[in-house]
Amino acid sequence: MESICPEAGAVGRYFGTPQADCLTTIPVRSAPFSVTRITRDVVDGDVFRVELPAQPAYFLMLYVEDTVHSDTLADGTETPLRRYERGSVCLVDMQDGACITLYSSLKALGFVLPRQLLDEVADMSLLTRPNRLRCRRAWPDEVMGNLGMAMAPLFDAPSASPPSLLRHIALAVCAHLLHDYGDETMRNGVSDSALSIQQEKSAKEFMLANMAGDISVAEIAAAAGLSANHFSEQFKRATGLTPYQWLTRMRIDQAKDFLRSRRLALPLIADRCGFTDQSHFTKVFSRETGMTPAAWRAVHLQ
Repeated sequence: MESICPEAGAVGRYFGTPQADCLTTIPVRSAPFSVTRITRDVVDGDVFRVELPAQPAYFLMLYVEDTVHSDTLADGTETPLRRYERGSVCLVDMQDGACITLYSSLKALGFVLPRQLLDEVADMSLLTRPNRLRCRRAWPDEVMGNLGMAMAPLFDAPSASPPSLLRHIALAVCAHLLHDYGDETMRNGVSDSALSIQQEKSAKEFMLANMAGDISVAEIAAAAGLSANHFSEQFKRATGLTPYQWLTRMRIDQAKDFLRSRRLALPLIADRCGFTDQSHFTKVFSRETGMTPAAWRAVHLQ
């Protein structure tokens, strides 16, 4: 069930190159794996905006040559320009779509990885369970660089169907991402727990989706279909943390992402991450990291 697919499943059209070569395969059961060879020229002084539609998948870009682009937010504002070096990757969750603005020419491999595919690959291993991936930008990844080089000749193969090697590379890509980019906080199994993987996942996804608001344990438990007392006890057995401790860690992680840019002021970060106010944000952040938000930003500013 493998084919070169220049149309369905390809992302080239979003980069203004609808005829870009795209390889697809179904590595496990039914979910497709696709990779597109993207070449988009941008003349000096010009820009090109790329808008990827929302879908239950991750999008991974492996940069073949150095390039410069920014992320474009939902309100149309842009993040500071960032240089993406050859061999680095950008991994984004496509749940709400994504938009970038290119400020230089782009040569890259673009992978579309459905969540279902990652689940199918994870099911093949007792050591790797389905989980949420941590998104990365301008992240050096030697493994993906080597897999990209192994894949490059397949685009130029004369056959109408790529060799079975593509399926093995697809499995290697997914396994690598699950192992090295898997969010440990979404894993089940710190100790024996009555929570199923799905119940734990539902509770965590509810907390992540409502991170900016004031949510109760009862609401989180309801998302998992359990009573508050039973849920709290079993959640701590499964994760080693109470629901509020886990949520606080996620809020701190989200705050760190915001702090890496000068764009957002501390009071706005506090509000977006679900803290009562800037004072509360500073107190919790300092307790968890040993640094105030302002000091942490000064050290990690991009």
